Amino acid sequence: MDISVVIPLFNEEESLPELAAWIKKVMEKNNFSYEIMMIDDGSHDNSWKVVEQLQKENSSIKGIKFRRNYGKSAALYCGFEAVQGDVVITMDADLQDSPDEIPELFRMIKEDGFDLVSGWKKKRFDPVLTKNIPSKLYNWTVRRMSGIKLHDMNCGLKAYRKNVIKSIEVYGEMHRYIPVLAKWAGYNNIGEKVVVHAERKYGVTKFGLERFVRGPLDLLSVMFISRFVKRPMHFFGILGALIFFVGFAAAAYLGVEKIIQLNQGITGHLITDSPYFYIALTSMIIGGQFFLAGFLGELVSRSASERNKYQIDIKTFE
Repeated sequence: MDISVVIPLFNEEESLPELAAWIKKVMEKNNFSYEIMMIDDGSHDNSWKVVEQLQKENSSIKGIKFRRNYGKSAALYCGFEAVQGDVVITMDADLQDSPDEIPELFRMIKEDGFDLVSGWKKKRFDPVLTKNIPSKLYNWTVRRMSGIKLHDMNCGLKAYRKNVIKSIEVYGEMHRYIPVLAKWAGYNNIGEKVVVHAERKYGVTKFGLERFVRGPLDLLSVMFISRFVKRPMHFFGILGALIFFVGFAAAAYLGVEKIIQLNQGITGHLITDSPYFYIALTSMIIGGQFFLAGFLGELVSRSASERNKYQIDIKTFE
């Protein structure tokens, strides 16, 4: 099978028939063998009934229905598990992503050799203050922290080589950072394509202000997991040792200063009268706790069943 299209949806009953017909038209025009996987993320409207009707009209359409709303990451994860196409395309169900982009995305994966191609909505039709400016700030931050030079990390329109989506685990709100997860899994050939962004035709946006809180927290989680999941002592141990050393050095300085004063016959204040004593003591306690956290994390990591699970494309024998 050439292409699998994964479409997470939530309360999109009005747009689904038009989207399905549009995708079918593009696929038949280019003679692609394909499947469309629609994942209903606990919709409250008649979205699932629409999916069932579309399945009767087009055997290439498949569906997964959640009992309740789990989020876009969960929908993508289940879709990735089920699809079988050589190239996997993800897009939103609100008609803001154009299926006309599919042939070029497919070509970039198959001919140009990209592992992942992310869309870039260079010209957006979203509100400036609530979406455009925060999106630019977010993408700049992710580029700086991850080293991946994409302008629109969270664009729903993406193309993947099949191996990529079978090698990553999307959970929580990690759909925003799939390129980072792909890079962590060893897929470094990541490209970008300018895509058309249409105005929303039906319904309302599903993203609220909470994304401004979840986004940065998820980014920190991804960066930490990608670097230290198999070696927590390298993070907590080094950080704890540095903090402990600063506290110990400050305490040693106070102690030496007190000894010098006593040798000179100076009866100064007690060491415990200095606020620096308590800062030093607190630093040593916190440093010790960080070091202990790293040690415990190392024990957990070494006890995990997947501690030696690595992504391998080709196995050779001599």
